[in-house]
Amino acid sequence: MDQIIFHAWGLVITPWKLIGYSGTLLFTGRWFVQMYTTRKRRRVHMPVAFWWMSIVGSLMTLSYFVFGKNDSVGILQNAFPAFIASYNLWVEYRTRRQHADAPPTGD
Repeated sequence: MDQIIFHAWGLVITPWKLIGYSGTLLFTGRWFVQMYTTRKRRRVHMPVAFWWMSIVGSLMTLSYFVFGKNDSVGILQNAFPAFIASYNLWVEYRTRRQHADAPPTGD
């Protein structure tokens, strides 16, 4: 996975770097998803896609730092957001399940 795929703009691109760049793009792109949803609903909202993009982006960059670069700073920097996003996603799905199981109100 360390073989050079190509050179672009003075950068050496390897498969691990592609994984790292993809993870970074996902992790950054989540804010555009959040901004779009907030504008659409006209109130601050964190969509489920935000949390999924956080998890996948963090795990992709984490794998780059673990296997591709072996950098402890990058490992610590990406492990924590993946954990927090996973927790928030779990809370979201648990809350949805509780609302779905609640008896209907008799108005």
